[in-house]
Amino acid sequence: MSKSNFLENAILALLFNGTGIANLADDAEVAPLTTLYVSLHTSDPGEAGTQATNEIAYTNYARVAVARTAAGWQVTGNAVSPAQNIDFPTGSGGTGTASHFGIGLSQNGAGILLYSGTITPNIVCGNGITPRLSTTGTITED
Repeated sequence: MSKSNFLENAILALLFNGTGIANLADDAEVAPLTTLYVSLHTSDPGEAGTQATNEIAYTNYARVAVARTAAGWQVTGNAVSPAQNIDFPTGSGGTGTASHFGIGLSQNGAGILLYSGTITPNIVCGNGITPRLSTTGTITED
């Protein structure tokens, strides 16, 4: 079984841009989510994981808030990419290698993880390093 190309694109637009799907789903909640939070992980958090599963912990690390709009995410052709580079706080100590990213609903703690994927090449984190996810990274529905 497979979703249609229309539905794949529409689901991404709903989740990342808050764009409703006519006669099926809308974003008219009293206080709809306006921000998604991007995280870094030292290994795959897995489908049963949370935003905190295998999350990196270098000094000064924090999840990055990205607006749930077209200004934050570009949805096209059944894929979504950051509209701008996502820069994490510069490390002032600690170490770790980010091999995966996550996108979820919480600024901190064991929040709901919507998507995760690999980072290629991996990012070695620590003192003086500002980890960056570029606009060329994509999540594809298919």
